[in-house]
Amino acid sequence: MEDRIFFNQSKYIKEMLKKFGLEDSKPTKTPMSTEIKLTKDDDADSVDSSKYQDHAGAYVDHKSTSGICTFMGCCLTSWFAKKQTALAISTTEAEYVSAGKACQQALWMKQAFIDYGIRLNDVRIMCDNKCAIDLSKNPVQHSRTKHIEIHHHFLRDNVQKGNISIEKVASEDNIADIFTKPLKREVFNYLRLGLGMMELVMDSDPSSS
Repeated sequence: MEDRIFFNQSKYIKEMLKKFGLEDSKPTKTPMSTEIKLTKDDDADSVDSSKYQDHAGAYVDHKSTSGICTFMGCCLTSWFAKKQTALAISTTEAEYVSAGKACQQALWMKQAFIDYGIRLNDVRIMCDNKCAIDLSKNPVQHSRTKHIEIHHHFLRDNVQKGNISIEKVASEDNIADIFTKPLKREVFNYLRLGLGMMELVMDSDPSSS
């Protein structure tokens, strides 16, 4: 397969398994189980939670996780998943905050291209929550949204200025869900393809990769 880039992270994965004492664990087809929810065990031995904070959802403090992936055309250029600093009281607020983070990333990339003499006129953010989209386009501060911290309205300000646009994407096509939600195997594989990735089964496992 010419003109393609392949990554083999078997060495890195083995090191991670060894680090957390999981060398003998059974492999799974997806990163997170759709049936198991992690909860805090007050009777268990104390551990350094910072080692695991990026590997599990926040079932204790109920804070939402923002998942964002950025594309240039059909090419994935950046991605991240990060727990939000404040507790969102609704799905709309959580999605609105996530879209705001995506807006920051999009504007940074837009400015980077300007530095190279390239101007992007149509910068779109895709969101699967209609209420969050409506909020980003509504200049009126309703009583239901007054509690949202003012800096989160960065998204709405840039939509009004025409710096970016925000559009609805079907929930089943929301690629960013692969970073934040436990998914069934079929859904996971479908969204993984949306990232431009595929599963490559190697006959051998080079340790130097």
